[in-house]
Amino acid sequence: MTAAAQQKNDKKPQTAITPTRAEDFPQWYQAVIKAADLAENAPVRGCMTIKPYGFALWENMQRVFDVWLKDYGIQNCAFPLLIPVSFLAKEAEHVEGFAKECAVVTHHRLEANPDGPGLRPAPSAQLEEPYVVRPTSETIIGDSMSRWVQSYRDLPMKLNQWCSVFRWEMRTRLFLRTAEFFWHEGHCAFADHEGAKTDCLTILDMYDKFFTEYLAMPGIKGVKTPDERFPGADETYCIETLMQDGKALQAATTHNLGQNFAKSCNIKYQDKEGKEAYAHTTSWAFSSRVIGALIMVHGDDDGMIMPPRIAPQQVVIIPVLKGEGDDAVMKAADDLQKKLKAAGFRAHLDARDERTPTKMWDAIKKGVPIRVELGAREVAAGQLTHVRRDIGKDSKKTESVDAFIAGLPKLIDDMHNDMLARATKFTEANLFDVKDLAELRAFFADAGKSGFVRIDLAAIQNNPEFEAIKKEFSVTTRCIPFADAGRKVIVGRAY
Repeated sequence: MTAAAQQKNDKKPQTAITPTRAEDFPQWYQAVIKAADLAENAPVRGCMTIKPYGFALWENMQRVFDVWLKDYGIQNCAFPLLIPVSFLAKEAEHVEGFAKECAVVTHHRLEANPDGPGLRPAPSAQLEEPYVVRPTSETIIGDSMSRWVQSYRDLPMKLNQWCSVFRWEMRTRLFLRTAEFFWHEGHCAFADHEGAKTDCLTILDMYDKFFTEYLAMPGIKGVKTPDERFPGADETYCIETLMQDGKALQAATTHNLGQNFAKSCNIKYQDKEGKEAYAHTTSWAFSSRVIGALIMVHGDDDGMIMPPRIAPQQVVIIPVLKGEGDDAVMKAADDLQKKLKAAGFRAHLDARDERTPTKMWDAIKKGVPIRVELGAREVAAGQLTHVRRDIGKDSKKTESVDAFIAGLPKLIDDMHNDMLARATKFTEANLFDVKDLAELRAFFADAGKSGFVRIDLAAIQNNPEFEAIKKEFSVTTRCIPFADAGRKVIVGRAY
């Protein structure tokens, strides 16, 4: 081999995303969001503008999960964005947990600034009581429940709202941690502890099913340690997921609030014997941060890889135009899109006045699951060529239009199952067991190691050495896995 040939052979493969995951994972993550046209930083500090393609992904999640919630008996509603400060103050642990993150509204009018250009809050328009922009809605929904729940006949009460919330985060990152983010928040009231606990575990299983069946994203189900519980909760259950850089991300939580919020909000009911009792309440949510999780679980150095069952576009049709026969190609592409939509698939025809390679790379960077290429030769033969995003050229296949449409459900299922299998294999390969705190310290002290670390729960409880390890290496307990019967705890670095 000549020196020139060897140099060419040693050249780093060209990728659509720079830097790559191995070179700089945080910058890679930001580059994928930009390349996939999902979101951008907003002019409001710490906030994001979710672009149409990114919001279509969130809408698909909402569309699927909302049906499941209603099948479970949940009723959707809407509550105010602004919450009186006095409402938060009713539950001491809750207000302590959120006080530093609250944005506070103190005035209801602006006026010209007499001391310089611009506007200022009008001193005469100061509110009697300030409001916080909701960081979460337990207190204001509890206020409504205190009026709506009077008798055991009113229970269980199962409510949900799809909305955004605001938390004044100091260090923000698109989707993962922004001041404003989108979520759904469920709030339920039950007559007893068992009803509340069952609700939390039922919803947790629903989250797990949704993440695996639609997002191809595995996770570890468990319960939080006391120091990681939601402020004011008796118990917090969660699903912890592992990103490709070895860090954990809390994908969803459910909270058994016991009677804490019922007592602070006065949610009482008359039982069958005519006695007065406090309700047991729950709250639970997953948020738009799961979009960040999808990027970090599935993305590669060419961009996003959308799980096909939730993707905004399941198929992109790229007409290959070369002048002669272009009209026939465009007509065939349009007919194909109509057939796919009629069959229930989300299909997009890229009819932009752009070069074919540009369209192909845009589809790759956006992670569209199935890319269809249609040129004059394929049209004449009644065929098309298609490629799966996750495995690329190895999946390239030319076949008839009818065969493609008939085989598309299996193609989507195969891609979903393969993505889930790869993510599951990665999680399992990066779950490490240690026998004591010395091994735990050694693991995190090794800069080349990352992932979930599992240790006996008894080894860390009330142990000052573990508290020192947490502080030194910026790690936390992620959950006590159900699978380990409460005897083990997962420790890791997290987003």
